[in-house]
Amino acid sequence: MALTDPTGEAGATERLRARAEHFTGDDEVLAAARVRATEHGIVPIGPGACAALTFLASATRARSVVEIGSGAGLGTVSLLRGMPREGLLTSIDCEAPHQGLARQACLEGGFAPGRVRMITGRALDVLPRLSDSGYDLVLVDALTVEYPRYLEEAVRLLRPGGVVALDNVLWTGRVSDQVRREAISSALRETVRAVRADERLAPLLLPVSDGLLCASLLS
Repeated sequence: MALTDPTGEAGATERLRARAEHFTGDDEVLAAARVRATEHGIVPIGPGACAALTFLASATRARSVVEIGSGAGLGTVSLLRGMPREGLLTSIDCEAPHQGLARQACLEGGFAPGRVRMITGRALDVLPRLSDSGYDLVLVDALTVEYPRYLEEAVRLLRPGGVVALDNVLWTGRVSDQVRREAISSALRETVRAVRADERLAPLLLPVSDGLLCASLLS
């Protein structure tokens, strides 16, 4: 009887993941933003996660969106592409230069400045000032060790049927410092446990890019 080759199965799985990751791929706008992210030491959202964000924004017809962490604008552009024309995206980042890169990406993508409200500041200081149940979608792509607190705020902000998406939850451990690496891993484990245990949420983990954890707020 022939035995299954685990190595072969693993290789096939990785090939499928790679195909899914680049199923749509970056266009010129996202590719340029990705280059700028690398130049400025920013870890950008992967192509698969970008495609997923556009899909989620479109599927939920998200008119009011919050982005925690602007990066170099890849997530910003991806969300705007799925939102209705009248939609408004609120992007929060404590790094003004990152917001400048995001603005550049939005302009290159053909989006008017009025489509995005940029707020410069620490997310955990800004989020409590946003309205309860006032948003259709929240993207979390910021300081990983604060993900559990971002999740709490995101659920508060969502309308019933709204979606929170957290990037990098299958974190590959790019940080060399052992203490910081353990803090990040611990925060991600806590976040995943909280999403799975919360009876208000319908969770979904998408194995695209570095892991996109999604959850819909049940009615």
